[in-house]
Amino acid sequence: MDLYIVLLTFIGLAAFGMAWMPAITRKTGISYSIIYVCVGILIYQFFPDVFPNPDPVTNNDQAMRLSEMVVIISLMGTGIKIDRPFSLKNWATPIKLIFIAMMICIAAAAFLGFKFLEFDLASAVLLGAVLAPTDPVLASDVQVGPPNAGRKSETRFSLTAEAGLNDGMAFPFTWLAIVLAVGAAGESNNLINWFGYHLLYKLIIGLVVGYSLGKLVGYLVFRVSEKLKFLKTKDGFLAISLTLVVYGVTELLHGYGFVAVFISAFTLRHFEKNHDYHDELHSFTDQAERLLVAVLLILFGGSLVGGILNALTWKMVVFSLVFLFIIRPVAAYISIAFSKFHIKEKLAISFFGIRGMGSVFYLAFAFKEMKFEYVRELWAIVAFTILISVIIHGITATPIMKHLKENIERGVVSD
Repeated sequence: MDLYIVLLTFIGLAAFGMAWMPAITRKTGISYSIIYVCVGILIYQFFPDVFPNPDPVTNNDQAMRLSEMVVIISLMGTGIKIDRPFSLKNWATPIKLIFIAMMICIAAAAFLGFKFLEFDLASAVLLGAVLAPTDPVLASDVQVGPPNAGRKSETRFSLTAEAGLNDGMAFPFTWLAIVLAVGAAGESNNLINWFGYHLLYKLIIGLVVGYSLGKLVGYLVFRVSEKLKFLKTKDGFLAISLTLVVYGVTELLHGYGFVAVFISAFTLRHFEKNHDYHDELHSFTDQAERLLVAVLLILFGGSLVGGILNALTWKMVVFSLVFLFIIRPVAAYISIAFSKFHIKEKLAISFFGIRGMGSVFYLAFAFKEMKFEYVRELWAIVAFTILISVIIHGITATPIMKHLKENIERGVVSD
């Protein structure tokens, strides 16, 4: 059997089904991520040797690149659809979730990884870093809708902005784990260099490049093309082009590309906020993202029956459940406890700490950069955590968001 033809058919069927998945989710209240993971489980259970090997342990580079691509496209779509202009007051909730809740999550997960799971320090810090960020890819059910869609709740805005920001903010702590692993291997490590280079320099480069290129493209699209009509474009793939250029330039300058992509998307959106072209850009990124997500979720389902959970122990199960249902909700609620919006919204924001493809990327990236001691154990924990998140959050997202919409009148006007 020609593997290439099988792959074409596989991708085509996955994409074909995804065309109806948002409507099915709205009708059934079940996230399409659950459906595609189940499809992957069934396919690899009955046809294990027909499709590509889904095990990220033996295919680390492929897992890293596929998850990287879907995350950066998702970040572009996330930035484009945020209506609320940036200010410390307007963005108070996501900023608190990043600088308070996420730090608590990293510290708590690392502590439990070191003390309870008995990992070495580098592996424990890596565990905290990869699980801390909420996922922009699998969180579409709780995020804001398309650009200029009207009133948007504090819950949806906060979860969208948090997912856009914290995927990049987790990178310095992934590098911290790598630096610690280097030190454990007997090589020289320098925490001052980590702070100056991996934390400050890379973040600053990401912010500067993202803002600059977002402004530049905004000027070309909304100013130059208005004067030179022949340059006017309606092509949605400009969003994907910008994604790749911003990510590539930032990484070449050794900055954080995730940060740059989100900032560039948000900057472009607010260059000419109410322009209809944003709908086309968002639509194209959304479709491209869902195509890649369909394939990745099937592969993830395949990895679950392919042995990725073989290293899972009862301690790891307890850790994942504690992280998802105690650490994240408590940390998030602490960070926004004194914010002036409804308690139900605070509880929803705290509960929906969805884990997904960002965690896959960070783990694969760390394993590419440095050898860690607990590779299979870390993959097992992350995969199990993502699985539980997909199931629990996938089932509860639609009814909870519907309840908030019907019972909480307070919303945020996109201005």
